[in-house]
Amino acid sequence: MRKNERQDNEIRPVSIERGFLPHADGSLLIKMGDTHVVCAASVEESVPRFLMDSDQGWITAEYGMLPWSTNTRSRREAAQGRSGRTYEVQRLIGRSLRMMVDLNSLGSRTIRIDCDVIRADGGTRTAAITGAALVVRDVINGLHDAGKLTELPGINPMAAISAGIVDGQPLLDLDYAEDSGAEVDANFVMCKDGRFVEVQSTAEGKPFSRQDFDRLSDLAFLGITQLLALWEEPY
Repeated sequence: MRKNERQDNEIRPVSIERGFLPHADGSLLIKMGDTHVVCAASVEESVPRFLMDSDQGWITAEYGMLPWSTNTRSRREAAQGRSGRTYEVQRLIGRSLRMMVDLNSLGSRTIRIDCDVIRADGGTRTAAITGAALVVRDVINGLHDAGKLTELPGINPMAAISAGIVDGQPLLDLDYAEDSGAEVDANFVMCKDGRFVEVQSTAEGKPFSRQDFDRLSDLAFLGITQLLALWEEPY
């Protein structure tokens, strides 16, 4: 039996608290079990140098884990520099968020999302993407309401979740104990219409079969479908 008597195809309890950081241009706290991530947006009326004079907007992300987000204190990355893992995760978040909307519809502005893990129990990157996508939606709606976007662009709802094989059994939404002992670990980012944005899957110890991957993909589809219900809540 899994922690909290979860079924193999069951996600952890999930909740969001919008407006968690009132001074940000948009924010929320997302909780998925014991993984808690603060996602906050800044709207900048400029774009990176490589997009100058293009009339195209940009969406990017930064990611970090607080020193006591895990059971041992880690050094602040402000003091030691960002790790390779941090760069990899925040690039994943940014790539995913840019799939949500036609960047040309944003005008020459940047939406920057900060994802800060305040409590970690596995699945921090997928929780960050799920929460950040909601914040991007809220910010775009806010820009339109403020008259900064003449038309409301189409927004592609998305969410992300992990799945893996532990002791030969496919499981959905791994916590840290499950993830650290998994034979296969995968992260899925998916749109509401069922299309994938990104899939990261890794074998530990020995390769896994196409059948195993399909089983994990089916679990991820089930979990992300449940997470997309968060988009129906008022913002």
